[in-house]
Amino acid sequence: MARRLPALSCLRHRQPEIHNRTRGVKPRATTPAGSAMKGSLGDSLRGRRIETDMQIYPVGDQFANRTAKPTPWAFAMPFQNPGYPYRWVGEAALTQSLAVQVKSRSCMSQSLRKGENVKPIISVVALVLFGASGALAQPSDATLRLLERNRMFEPNIIQVAENVYTAIGYQVSANTMIVGDDGVIIVDPGQQMAGARQVRAAFEQITDLPIRALIYTHSHGDHVNASPAFFDPDSSIEVWARSNYGSETARVAAAGLTGGARPSNTQGFDLPPEQRISVGVAIPPERPVGNQMGDGARAQVQPVQPVEPTHTFAEDRVRLEIASVTLDLVAAPGETADQLYVWLPEQRVVFAGDNFYQSWPNVYPLRGTARRSIRDWIRSIDSMIAEDPLHVVGGHTTPMLGNAVEVLTNYRDAMQWVVDRTIEGARQYMTPDELVEYAALPEHLAELDYLADYYGSVWGTVRDIYAQDLGWFDGDPLNLHRESPLKQSQRMSDLVGGVDVLMTKAREAMAADDPLGAAQLAQHVIRLRPEDSEPKLLMADALAIVGERTFNAPARNYTLSSSNRYRRQATQGE
Repeated sequence: MARRLPALSCLRHRQPEIHNRTRGVKPRATTPAGSAMKGSLGDSLRGRRIETDMQIYPVGDQFANRTAKPTPWAFAMPFQNPGYPYRWVGEAALTQSLAVQVKSRSCMSQSLRKGENVKPIISVVALVLFGASGALAQPSDATLRLLERNRMFEPNIIQVAENVYTAIGYQVSANTMIVGDDGVIIVDPGQQMAGARQVRAAFEQITDLPIRALIYTHSHGDHVNASPAFFDPDSSIEVWARSNYGSETARVAAAGLTGGARPSNTQGFDLPPEQRISVGVAIPPERPVGNQMGDGARAQVQPVQPVEPTHTFAEDRVRLEIASVTLDLVAAPGETADQLYVWLPEQRVVFAGDNFYQSWPNVYPLRGTARRSIRDWIRSIDSMIAEDPLHVVGGHTTPMLGNAVEVLTNYRDAMQWVVDRTIEGARQYMTPDELVEYAALPEHLAELDYLADYYGSVWGTVRDIYAQDLGWFDGDPLNLHRESPLKQSQRMSDLVGGVDVLMTKAREAMAADDPLGAAQLAQHVIRLRPEDSEPKLLMADALAIVGERTFNAPARNYTLSSSNRYRRQATQGE
């Protein structure tokens, strides 16, 4: 039986309140989370019932023709990690005397069941999400899709199998407890100390047996940095990992490529919470401090070092017996070179680490990192399929229960399709841009939500395969003799009749709802007139729309961060 924490309820407003769903609340029984979310995304996008994490009502003469006047509500929205107080959204005065109130998802469902008109609602959502510039008229399908997906990340303890419990939504990664005869095993303790402590407290409501072992599926900080929350230095807790644990992180650090604006922008750390609605496979966490992710106010956070492995293995597979639980640790390079999966043969559960989550795999991270071999990744998934699992627990997102072989087979087949089509097209001298279209997934795979581009992307994977196999040259001879961007912009200006004409064309593109075209034209003007603020503001508006219409979370966050940077440059002279 699954154990789930109560959802946040609708609250009558006047004074802002802080709510924490997990503090002092005993979990109650509910239905186990399965492979699909209630109220599917497909239904939402086909114009059927839409359930999002917020509802916004405009109040004023502009909407006097509403059939029913809305009741004011307030909502504390979990933009950040559930270990932290919810950010207050509440009533907000916007341009032209608009006031908005925010409703929780459950209240929106009530309104929809009553048949209330929601068109005026979505027409002003973007004003809260993306500011009051007026560039965005209503939230895109991408925004609604991500808000709908966030339902997956409500704090939740899911019973995967007998004596196997997975915590979702307390922190960025999934955290699992395996209960043995005289102790428990924790798989992937996570990154945020506050969230990890809440996970431990929730697990202790299920059993008070001591922790006997920690298992790291790989060395990424979002899976290991909160290990001190589960570790007693005076105990004999075993900490297991691969013998090459940390190899990827060390290589990137040695190259001097850690940190910086690029990874920050893909995570959206500098975005206001109204814009930063997703990181693809989790509710957005706070910015890391050292090796830590927020444990209260940032100023009070001290870096926490993960517990180093006490036991490692270099062979392909090792069988362990811990607390009378028999399990296998299996080498599984994929998202990282030091990845492993955990196999519980008795319960037929495989813990895939980050070689599986409900999204297209992040074969090429936009933040930049050591290259990942998609072919190794495919082989590792084949190995998991060969175990004949019933359930698969990914490194992020909810477990897939009862259909693990089907899900993993589709995952593997989709990855192999992209590899095969990319190579096939490259042999026909297609460029990476052409290959992105050529290698698009067939319909029976493209329609699967757990293969959608929430975190990784098919287009990024295609380009990465090409670059890894053939290098940077795309076969276009002109790219062997490229002019500088400034020369290209000057040539474009001369072609259309001057910089002023370019700027006019950019405005026309915006008016015609072609924000990408407007941004491309504005970029030429910015190069030719770097001191001029108008093209930067237009670029900011255009990128805000492009980003808002993107549901790949890293690309969305990067684009919105770039939009805000151009706006700061125009208004503050950065």
